[in-house]
Amino acid sequence: MKKLAVVILTKNEEKNIVEAMGNVYKVADEIIIIDSGSTDATVDLANQYGAKVLYRKWDNDFSAQRNFVLDKTDADYILYIDADERLSNDLIESVKNVVAKGENKQYSFMRQIEAFGAAYQHGIFAPDEVIRLFPRTEVYWENKVHERPVCRLEKQRISGILMHYTYDSWQHWLNKAGQYTSIWAEDNFNKGKRVGKSAAFTHGMYGFIRAYFLQLGFLDGWAGLYSSLQHFFYTLLKYWKLYEFQQKNK
Repeated sequence: MKKLAVVILTKNEEKNIVEAMGNVYKVADEIIIIDSGSTDATVDLANQYGAKVLYRKWDNDFSAQRNFVLDKTDADYILYIDADERLSNDLIESVKNVVAKGENKQYSFMRQIEAFGAAYQHGIFAPDEVIRLFPRTEVYWENKVHERPVCRLEKQRISGILMHYTYDSWQHWLNKAGQYTSIWAEDNFNKGKRVGKSAAFTHGMYGFIRAYFLQLGFLDGWAGLYSSLQHFFYTLLKYWKLYEFQQKNK
């Protein structure tokens, strides 16, 4: 019988980790926590609930964290979720069926995002398709931030929803935005990407236009407006940090 490992990356996730594990225990044969140095009760709670806890020192590389686990289990399939994500009952049944069939495919499903107390249907936080379930030996991840899986197998979308309960405050968003944009800027500078001041602003403006108009963010009312403004700031910030790297490394 095929075996499924569910992988969760953590750092200071004590408020989420118990519920996250309780959710995936319904489908997982093994839960693996990849912790990057939690200073709260995350690791103790994970151990209490029977997870396999591994430590990898944080080096600003989300893909490296995800790839780290691939040779640390003998599971046939691997499913990645974040600590603030939950599988719907339909998705749990779909994952069980996938593992029971044992086919050599990669699997996607829809994700619904809730942020700042609102459920979004449009704009930058609109429901999207994510690929998270793979035969373990057929996948690896690339990019230090906004990482993506690389898998050559046929993709199949399965039914069910992954709920993502993200940003609970503006400060939470600002902290993440600062971290992600810094990683993105340094990584893209090292890859040879370059940008000018006006281009950084243009990228930011296009980010707003895409989120608010092209992706119909305005249909979400005030939530759509401020999430689109956030996306403007986020996009401008990551390109401006790239410009700063260029100036410092002339």
